[in-house]
Amino acid sequence: MDHFLKFKPLIKNSHCQTIIGSALTSPWEVHSTSFYVKLPDDDVLALEISTPKTWQEKDWTVLLLHGLCGSHRSHYMSRLAKKFYKAGLQAVRINMRGCGTGRGLARSIYHSGSSDDVLEVIKAVREKFPSSPLLLVGFSLGANVILKLGGELQDKAKEYLKGLIAIGPPVDLLASARLVIQPHNRFYAKYFLRLLLDDVNFRHTHFPDLGPHNLPSNINMSDFDELYVAPRAHYSNALEYYYYCSSKKVVQDIALPTKILFAEDDPIIKPNALDHYILPSNVEVYKTAYGGHIGFMGQNIFKDFRWLDNQILSWIEGWRTSL
Repeated sequence: MDHFLKFKPLIKNSHCQTIIGSALTSPWEVHSTSFYVKLPDDDVLALEISTPKTWQEKDWTVLLLHGLCGSHRSHYMSRLAKKFYKAGLQAVRINMRGCGTGRGLARSIYHSGSSDDVLEVIKAVREKFPSSPLLLVGFSLGANVILKLGGELQDKAKEYLKGLIAIGPPVDLLASARLVIQPHNRFYAKYFLRLLLDDVNFRHTHFPDLGPHNLPSNINMSDFDELYVAPRAHYSNALEYYYYCSSKKVVQDIALPTKILFAEDDPIIKPNALDHYILPSNVEVYKTAYGGHIGFMGQNIFKDFRWLDNQILSWIEGWRTSL
């Protein structure tokens, strides 16, 4: 059963929520220390760790995972790291392969099914901070990845984590792939494709032994998944990639306390993709009528402008006192 949350939007237009919410960033960055995790294939991921001065070894740590074309610098990652810091929570911002401070350190790509990479990060953070309870928060593509990981680990996840929070997860990748190429979403498709191709060009230049990528000049998002992502993620085609990496297949197997948030007006994510699944009581799905894609700009600009941040902090505070 879905839980509907009261959210009074500053702007009801979903595209405005999505674009303006992303564009409004703060120039002040919370202090962080880079920490590097070597993966089994010798690629390296970069984490940015922000530790409050009052933080103790048994205090909580929140790991944050970004979305497509994001990094530790993404507006939601940076903003929440600052708020966690002020709340006495250690924030670990995970850069997926080749992102943020990890640019140039990974030959392979990240994708919607990169749960194995995140597990390696969790193990490394657990080794570094063995007494700190860990939470994992993901956004968009990163939200799908953490749900996939939770479902794959099942009860074993409790050895590593206290809970999961997934914001705007594309749990049905095929549905999201079809949405993003709709005419009314042309802006998002062009934006993502430009950044993805920049990343591809950098990777193949930085690692010349990868050879030319040979992608056509008139490529679209569907072509990119078919011609580049799927083969490098070891799938035969985009449809196979979407099928095996969609977290909706394993959400019912998650054993951790889990919060999933959808905005019903999200332009590029299908918010009802889990409606027909019977989920365990520990997996709670929340919805708002408005919010766009990770926008959630509130009507009260003084107290609740970043409504999403306050909601995440509220969930975490609830878990800190009950788990």
